[in-house]
Parts: sequence; C-alpha cells; structure tokens
Amino acid sequence: MAAEGHGPTAGEYIQHHLQHWTTREQTGIADFSLADPVLKLDSLFWSILLGVVGCFLLWRVAKSVTSGVPGRMQAAIEFLVEMVDTQARGIVHNEQSRKAVAPLALTAFVWIFLMNAMDLLPLDLIPNIWAAIYGGMGHDPHHAYMRVVPSADLSTTLALSVTVLLSCLYYNIKMKGLGGWVKELFSAPFHAHGPMAIALAPINFLMQMIEFVAKTVSHGMRLFGNMFAGELVFMLIALMGAVGFGSLGGVALWIGHVLAGSAWAIFHILIITLQAFIFMMLTLVYVGQAHDAH
Repeated sequence: MAAEGHGPTAGEYIQHHLQHWTTREQTGIADFSLADPVLKLDSLFWSILLGVVGCFLLWRVAKSVTSGVPGRMQAAIEFLVEMVDTQARGIVHNEQSRKAVAPLALTAFVWIFLMNAMDLLPLDLIPNIWAAIYGGMGHDPHHAYMRVVPSADLSTTLALSVTVLLSCLYYNIKMKGLGGWVKELFSAPFHAHGPMAIALAPINFLMQMIEFVAKTVSHGMRLFGNMFAGELVFMLIALMGAVGFGSLGGVALWIGHVLAGSAWAIFHILIITLQAFIFMMLTLVYVGQAHDAH
C-alpha cells in the first residue's frame, strides 16, 4: 500500500480501501471470465452474513410475538411489516401475488438496510482487524483488502436488481401466459393493426428490451452510486483527521474531522434508510407493472 517505512499517501489510502478481497486480480473494469471468475469474497461474506442476521431477527421477533404490549423490537418490526403490506396493497392488486411479493419487498428492505448500515462503522476498524489476522497467517498485511459495505459494490447491487428482473419476468408469464407476454413484447408500446403492426413489431420488441435493461441497470446503479459516494465521503473525512494529527497546526482540521464525521454519520442514517426504501418501492412498482397489460 505504501513504501516500506512510510505511511500511505492520500491516494494510496483511498485506493487501498477501495480494493476488494478477491479470488484473483481483476484484469479490467469488467471481468466476465467464466473459466476463472473473479469472486469478491468480502462482498459475498458480508452480504450472506447480514442476510442471515436479518432473517434471524425477523424469525426471532415472529417467534416471540405477543398480543400484549409489544417490546421495542416487536413494535419496530410490526411497523415495518404494516408499512410494506400497505405499499404492496396499493401497487400489486393481485392478492395471491402479494403473498410472495410483500415478503420479497420486506426482505429487500431489511437486507439492504443492514448492508448500508455497515457504512456507519469506523472506517478502519474491520480492515485493521482483518489486516492483523491476514498478517498473522503469514501474508503481507498491506495486501489485506476488506470492504465491509456490500451495497457499495456494483456486483452486489446489480445482482439484487437482476433478481427483481427475474421476478418481473416470472409474473409477466404467470399473469399473462407465455403467449400473451410474447404478444405484448411485439405489440407494445406502439399498438397498431394490420400491416402496420407487423412493421412496428421489431421496434416494439427493441423498446421492450431497452425498458427491461434500463430498469435493471438503473435499479442497481442508483443504490450503488449513493452508497459508493457515501463511502468516499467517509474516507475523505478520515483523511482530514489524519492530516490534523500529522501537522503542527492541524488542530482545526482534527476538530473539523470530528464535526464533519458526526454530521455526515447522522445524515447518512437518512441516506441508508432512504436507499433501502427506494429499492423496496421500485421492486414493488416493477413487479406491479408485470401484472398490468400494456
């Protein structure tokens, strides 16, 4: 990460924190090798762990639910479930579909909220612990990479949005039938009859494909962009404190570091909650659209 005996520069510090723990070095911006795929082990570990934690919390509350005065956790979960159910009723009108779609939206909200909330941990806490463990295993601790916010990884957010896309395709076929959905692909959005319908069919199909791709990419990119930007702000604030400690006149910078870090962390609570809510709402909207005929 830095030359031996010297601390990292600001650029090296940020670059180190933006590196993933992977199975092998990535050869480019996008590496789609199927023979030897690049697996981001940190994103996989934290996303799976937080998914298990989220499921355990929901299961624990459901198991211990009482009809009397609820505790704080039960009240919070009940509020969350009621909120998701209300939104699902207003968007997905098919009662049978809501039995699966509402839990899907609830899972998305809880899971993404927990992944986003990892950004509130001290920036160097877990990476430094991992570096100590990695070094103790005989490896170079400077090469111990660990990113703890899975939703700041484009691979994770696009995987989530692709899952929503697959759900939309499933409900398109389930509600309209395979033939009805294929017909819709070639007849909407420019409805026509006779020879004109045949002429517009390729354009309609192209527009439908663009719509599916645009929804999926924007769905994942929106979450990734907001969380990645938030992570970068925390890194810049951490560098402000480091400069404050390393200079004689840096007291003002250190105070600014504390104030900016506190203010951004408080504001970031709103961001991580809002991004989880937006992803959940778009999930309901897209699945709801799959139930409607164009």
